[in-house]
Amino acid sequence: MADTENNEELDDLEELEELDELDELDDQSDDEELSYEEIAHYYSSTNPYTHSIFPVLFINKKLKILFSNPASEQMLQVHKNLEGQYLTDMFGKFFDLQDIRIIRETVLQGINGYCWKGLIHIKSHEQASTQTKIYLFPLSIVSDNPSEFVVLLDDVTKENMGLLRRVFMSLLEASRLKDNDTGKHISRVNSYSKRLAEELFDKKGYERIDADFIDNIGYLASMHDVGKIGTPDDILNKEGPLSEPEWTSMQEHTKNGAFILSTYPHPMAKEIALSHHERWNGTGYPFMLDGDTIPLAARIVSIADVYDALRMQRSYKPAIPHKKTVEKIMESKNTQFDPSLIDIFYKITDDFNDIFENNRDS
Repeated sequence: MADTENNEELDDLEELEELDELDELDDQSDDEELSYEEIAHYYSSTNPYTHSIFPVLFINKKLKILFSNPASEQMLQVHKNLEGQYLTDMFGKFFDLQDIRIIRETVLQGINGYCWKGLIHIKSHEQASTQTKIYLFPLSIVSDNPSEFVVLLDDVTKENMGLLRRVFMSLLEASRLKDNDTGKHISRVNSYSKRLAEELFDKKGYERIDADFIDNIGYLASMHDVGKIGTPDDILNKEGPLSEPEWTSMQEHTKNGAFILSTYPHPMAKEIALSHHERWNGTGYPFMLDGDTIPLAARIVSIADVYDALRMQRSYKPAIPHKKTVEKIMESKNTQFDPSLIDIFYKITDDFNDIFENNRDS
């Protein structure tokens, strides 16, 4: 097994070295910037791709970008001209090595009729991940040996993620039928969690919080109690205090939720469901985790969930005003909640109040 892994690593290194050598050859043979005359005709009014809603690039056989339309620059969030850049420089880290090799063979040797299609995941710290289909085909359909190619980018993130999230939202709706929580509650918990994550963005010690983290927690926070679908109704809706066996059964909703969300493609879903009732001092459930061993997303959702639960009126308790709710949460700093997160929470409590007031239960 070790020999096989070593051989695979050597193959990858050899491919990287080969691709680097090819890049160096490209740079040596074509290191001049593109002139205005060379690219001006691509921007004429007759170019049908200029105002396309799809991001489009033109490239040559050396994979140098000759043209980019506004949609592509918006999608890639670039603030400089793409012309003269290499496709591999812009997207290389998102491609598999084999894909890069096939793209080169496509434009140089004409495999598959000079056409290629694939899927890449574009990601950066500031930009949420996008799932992008790429279609490459000749710019001229009449040439037997084309020298220019169209690269059409199709962002399918919303389509794919929308379908996935609708499936899991159906599970959430089913769990709500057994509980007293309203749709506004889960919506507010999403908003609180996202707002707190936004405040942590680019703060020292929270480098893992990027655009993807913020986007994910803004949806997945609502799934924290999906495991209650497996909790008996008489326990879930009991108005008085729970007996010890009932309380043990209630705690199982965290494990049930983690099991339900284990197939969700991002681990944050499972982490939130499993650990949002853990406490900073190690007295929570289900595993009595403490401190930083509790996943960050679960620590954030814990604050959001408790804030909203205190603000809500229930059959067994009155609603607690914002100021008193904040005081109660601050009292639990270092015991129930992460002290660093509570310090951040305290700075944005007005935003939490606004979220609640603007999304009150009807």
